[in-house]
Amino acid sequence: MTEPIVVVVAAALYDTGGRLLAARRSAPPELAGRWELPGGKVEPGESPERALVRELREELGVEAEPVGRVPGEWPLKPGYVLRVWRCDLRSGDPLPLEDHDELRWLAPDEIWSVDWLDQDVPAVKETVRAP
Repeated sequence: MTEPIVVVVAAALYDTGGRLLAARRSAPPELAGRWELPGGKVEPGESPERALVRELREELGVEAEPVGRVPGEWPLKPGYVLRVWRCDLRSGDPLPLEDHDELRWLAPDEIWSVDWLDQDVPAVKETVRAP
């Protein structure tokens, strides 16, 4: 019998200037200091979109709306996959409230100026390629 896959959702959160939000991990130690798209695990009985709205509220203190899924999914650690949605910021200014110690809005020419987590690199590549 195979173990169920845990879906981790992440936000390609853009501001009105077309900049992408990147979040620097503060924990766990093996990920600290590297950058990722913000998000988290889908809880049992929760839709991926609802999980993303909840995670962005908890981690960043913002209200966001998922507007479209980025094609593809990417393996994380065994039993986990990453799925990304483009999101619009509806209200609030993102703050690193949980699991992060810094946030950065990246213009298109700055996307690769941060040290993305290895597992986020293919997702970010697809995100910046997707319309």
